[in-house]
Amino acid sequence: MTIPTLPNPEFLRRAIGLATRNVATGGGGPFAAVIARQGWIVAEGANTVTTCHDPTAHAEVNAIRQACKALGTFSLAGCQLYTSCQPCPMCLAACYWARLDAIYYGSSSEDAARAGFDDAFLFEEFRKDPSARALPATQLLGDEAWASFAAWMASAGKVEY
Repeated sequence: MTIPTLPNPEFLRRAIGLATRNVATGGGGPFAAVIARQGWIVAEGANTVTTCHDPTAHAEVNAIRQACKALGTFSLAGCQLYTSCQPCPMCLAACYWARLDAIYYGSSSEDAARAGFDDAFLFEEFRKDPSARALPATQLLGDEAWASFAAWMASAGKVEY
């Protein structure tokens, strides 16, 4: 059982400072994140989308990757995320997949939209049927693709997540 950790504003101040520094040094967008566990910083990440030419290199994703590497696990249960801005849909999903205990954020998604980073379109798209989205998705070869899941289910060496 994990004992809840009270929010630490200093960790959020650290993320905000990293986000501001990221802009000042030309590192990328105005976003940064810190992952803490038991009162200690495990990892930090800043947005490197434009510098790494990677649309998934958001601050939260970068911090999650670093924390998992540092802790040697894919589960960040027992950890909290402190992020300079409310996570976008991709980052929020990554937080759930990482099993973080809590998210603390500074700026809201409305603040991000005011600065030109508007995620409202994505939230609206996810509500639509996959075939009606701006980026349509169509299932092909469903029966053949099931072979991967059958192999997974039969595998004695699988690591459940």
